Amino acid sequence: MAGTGGDRLGSPGTGVLVTGGGSGIGRELYERFFALMRADGRSLVHAVTSPVNKGSIAFHQAMGFSASEPVVDYDGPGQDRVVFTRSLG
Repeated sequence: MAGTGGDRLGSPGTGVLVTGGGSGIGRELYERFFALMRADGRSLVHAVTSPVNKGSIAFHQAMGFSASEPVVDYDGPGQDRVVFTRSLG
C-alpha cells in the first residue's frame, strides 16, 4: 500500500477500464480498500489523476473525494495532476 504517514494513505496505483463504465467494479474495489484502511486505523485517502481524465475526475467525485485544481508538474515536468482527498470518518 502506498503510505503517506500517520493516519493518511495514498490510494495504490489501481485503474479499472471497463468499456462503457458503470459496472460497479471500480466502486467495489475502492469500498474494499476503504474498509481495509479503516481497519488499519487510517482516516484519510489520497488519489491522483491527469487533469484531462474527465471520467476519472467524475468517478472520484462521485465516490466522495474532494478534487484540487490541477497541480503543475506534480509527477515531473509537464505531468500535472488533480489530487483527490477523501475522509474515511
